[in-house]
Amino acid sequence: MDTESKLSLNQPKNQLPRVFGLFDVTSIVIGGIIGSGIFMVPSEIAGTVKSPLLMLAVWVVGGFLSFLGALGLAELGAAMPEAGGIYVYLREAYGSFISFLFGWTLFFVIDSGAIATLAVAFSSNYLPYFIKMSPLATRLVAAAFVIFLATVNYFGARQGGNLQNLLTVIKTAGIIGICVAVFFSGKGNPANFVNPGSGKFSLDLMSSFGIALIATFWAYKGWETATYSAGEVKNPEKNLPLGILIGLFGVIIIYLLANLAYLYVLPTSAIASSQRVAADAMMVAVGPLGASIICIIILFSILGSANQNMLCSPRVYYAMAQDKLFFKAIARLHPKFKTPYVSIIAISLWSIVLSLSGTFQQLFTYVIFGEWIFFGLTVAAVFILRRKRPDLPRPYKTWGYPWAPALFVLATLAISVNSLIKQFLNSMAGLGIILLGAPAYLYWKKKQQD
Repeated sequence: MDTESKLSLNQPKNQLPRVFGLFDVTSIVIGGIIGSGIFMVPSEIAGTVKSPLLMLAVWVVGGFLSFLGALGLAELGAAMPEAGGIYVYLREAYGSFISFLFGWTLFFVIDSGAIATLAVAFSSNYLPYFIKMSPLATRLVAAAFVIFLATVNYFGARQGGNLQNLLTVIKTAGIIGICVAVFFSGKGNPANFVNPGSGKFSLDLMSSFGIALIATFWAYKGWETATYSAGEVKNPEKNLPLGILIGLFGVIIIYLLANLAYLYVLPTSAIASSQRVAADAMMVAVGPLGASIICIIILFSILGSANQNMLCSPRVYYAMAQDKLFFKAIARLHPKFKTPYVSIIAISLWSIVLSLSGTFQQLFTYVIFGEWIFFGLTVAAVFILRRKRPDLPRPYKTWGYPWAPALFVLATLAISVNSLIKQFLNSMAGLGIILLGAPAYLYWKKKQQD
């Protein structure tokens, strides 16, 4: 083991109280993944592949590949159940520079941008369906949205976890309720499940399938975030991998049920042209009341996704600060509530700034390319750490090793190459934003050595 790894592992990483059980981890995974994707992505997929059978196949394959990534992350999480998750795994596999760039990008763009996006969607896109507001009021509501989540999580991980559990139950029950209402409406057409056909196999068909597959990866994203709170999971060697895998498997089932419900009442052509496919499906099933029901479920869904970011991501910056590679105050724990309260305040303030500035959407688009590179590097760390760190306890080992993690790494490589080809300027801008962390890393590395 190198000196850097020894120093990082000898620091007190487990000061956070372990308060999360298996249900909490599962809830974090489900609640974080299910945001707005299942309400928006199906139309993009239907427009790309045209065929209902291919549409369902895309969701199955996307879920399968995501599950392969989760298998790798489960091994790493069980072996190193520390606050910071992916940051820790990257640090141990590749050194502190790569892990710092991940944490840097997570703080300044990825998670702060996600929170800002969700806050603005809540206040501007869905709440106005019930309450008409001025532009100033929507901005104030977006800021209040972030402050509310920060306040809950400031007062304890258990409080943030309880809110996450509640929101996950509400949104899951809501989506299942939609499916039940649609299937029992008696207004469906089973022929929609098979018509139109998929056509003959061709390179164009493969290309369309691949493009649609990328869309499902965005909808499934979020399973990795539970690892950030690994330092607060009870019996993490068991509960962390089980929670990740059960949660992601549950989402795959929910997504398939939702798509079957959409197809039952809407042909793929209607799904492809729909801006709000869930609302349109409910309109057919139960009438105008359906749109209101969908908006309520989406509001809870957005709140749950944002809360997952607020609950988990501050633990990454806390771990960075403990390594003396971020602002010193970020490593502080609240003396009473035992939360990384400065880290929570910092990500909240920056998220509010992004939401008010209106720049977050473009920044977020830029770094999606780099984020998938980090995901690929993380799962590749399973191979590296089995050789580099054979001393690590591995209570759980990746099923299907080495093929399962290798297939996921190839999938992330394909996503990155596709993004580079189709959105070259955005991808290069994203890499530029990530590499802006290099001078900051050199600064904190020098301070670390002083």
